[in-house]
Amino acid sequence: MKAIGFKEHLPIEDNNSLLEFAIPKPVAKGHDLLVRVEAVSVNPVDVGVRKSGHSKLQQPKIIGWDAVGVVEESGKQVTLFKKGDRVFYAGSFKRPGSNSQYQLVDERIVGHAPQTLTVDQAAAMPLTSLTAWEALFEQLAIDPQARAANRAKTLLIINGSGGVGSIAVQLAHWAGLKVIASASRPETIDWVTSLGADQTVNHRKSLVTEVRNLGYKYVDFILELNDLDGHWDEMAELIKPSGHIASITENHHPVNLRKLTQKRATFAWEWMYTKSFYQTPDMISQHQILEQIAALLDQKVLKSTLTKTLTPINVRNLKEAHQLIETNHMIGKVVISNQPKH
Repeated sequence: MKAIGFKEHLPIEDNNSLLEFAIPKPVAKGHDLLVRVEAVSVNPVDVGVRKSGHSKLQQPKIIGWDAVGVVEESGKQVTLFKKGDRVFYAGSFKRPGSNSQYQLVDERIVGHAPQTLTVDQAAAMPLTSLTAWEALFEQLAIDPQARAANRAKTLLIINGSGGVGSIAVQLAHWAGLKVIASASRPETIDWVTSLGADQTVNHRKSLVTEVRNLGYKYVDFILELNDLDGHWDEMAELIKPSGHIASITENHHPVNLRKLTQKRATFAWEWMYTKSFYQTPDMISQHQILEQIAALLDQKVLKSTLTKTLTPINVRNLKEAHQLIETNHMIGKVVISNQPKH
């Protein structure tokens, strides 16, 4: 089968940054599904993995952590899916990615694709939806069913117009929270407002001043999606006593957790791959989350964040998608699809 990957960590403009090559078609065993990939999406993690590192790899590394496809085979322990099912998923950090004709993925981190969306629209959703759901409802411990109580609570989302932010805004709005999303350009302000943000702040200015100008001394929850180092002191100041902060970005300098001591505030990391990476007992929760995301999409409670489609899945289009991500100005998601254009 054909696959696309890299052997060297090179700038995307380099001719060898991404390469097409042939590898044997894998065989499904155990809980694995063999999926014929129809569309993939590119996320910042794809760019980060491609760029980070110095040594030349012995074998090409296949990346890609969003896919929609059709189940072709399944392992003997599979119970959740059957041949012919259209599925969507974000995959595992430990296994070959979705930039290939076929991919093996554990059924416990896979959902049935939403039925009312196109393949391309669905491909934009898995990684960001899983990350946003786990960050809000697991790491921040927000109860999405307690909508009446949530209306009295405020969530600040830093970088609301990014991939994860675009889903987090929608999920938080659905859960009843008052949502303040950070955005710095007219087009990103319009985007987060259209997704359900109640108010916006500019993360290029002092977030403390911006939030307090809206009339809030503190906020109940903060979801940090860009530049933990740069926003740490602001978050420590803005979080309410006994409040909760979650981050999906790494710190590059030591963060002073003592700043949260007096407020007895909670800080948590969210890494979407943790469950599959460590094969945690609750790994199947990602299947359950994706099933709920599909239902919310079909009910029009959530909408796809797809904003650009490139056809077909090949080196040229994957390179273009990586370049778009690297501009840091991408709104929504870019999908590379094998589906014919209509």
